[in-house]
Amino acid sequence: MLPHPVPATRILVVDDHTLFRRGLIALLARDSQLKVVGDAADAGEALRRAKELQPDLILLDNHLPGVSGVDALPALRDAVAGVRVLMLTVSEDEQDLAAALRGGACGYLLKTIEGDALVHAIARAMRGESVVAPEMTGKLFAAVRDAASAGGRDAPGRNVSPLATLSPREQEILRGIARGSSNKEIGRDLGIAETTVKIHVQHVLRKLDVASRVQAAVIATEQGLA
Repeated sequence: MLPHPVPATRILVVDDHTLFRRGLIALLARDSQLKVVGDAADAGEALRRAKELQPDLILLDNHLPGVSGVDALPALRDAVAGVRVLMLTVSEDEQDLAAALRGGACGYLLKTIEGDALVHAIARAMRGESVVAPEMTGKLFAAVRDAASAGGRDAPGRNVSPLATLSPREQEILRGIARGSSNKEIGRDLGIAETTVKIHVQHVLRKLDVASRVQAAVIATEQGLA
């Protein structure tokens, strides 16, 4: 019996620049595993289209007219259960990056990305991995340090580490996430099955009360685990 074909990833493209949006749609159409089901030019239209189309992944620009992409994130994620939101923007601002990841984005990419790299990033995002543009990695850790300094170590509730709820194995898994390793790579490093790693990752995200691997990596870095 032949294996069932893997369904194409259904994508909603949100960007206010018509030419860029059309070019991006044409680029994604070249890959048979990707299917652009709709597009939108602002946050309001994106929310309506997301509810209607129920995409698997939303490619979201930040600089939209009216409501920014970062501010639209929570509503978009509420509109489609389990949807992955991948920021694709020109903004290299550290605060935009931090806000997007806090809002539940599964990644943050820059519009300078090559087409093949974007397709690869989408595939990684759909596997549950987090993707951040290499140019933004240093700013990610700077944002973590700034947040830690602003919050203060003596603030209420900060005396108990969020890592306290994790088992030793889950902390090993989190350390791998913070390194940017895939489930397969973590499994190889720890000598356990990839499916077992996936289950551990789900437990880690739930215990840390975060929606993405990037958010978990931020906590690991802030707590000195990475």
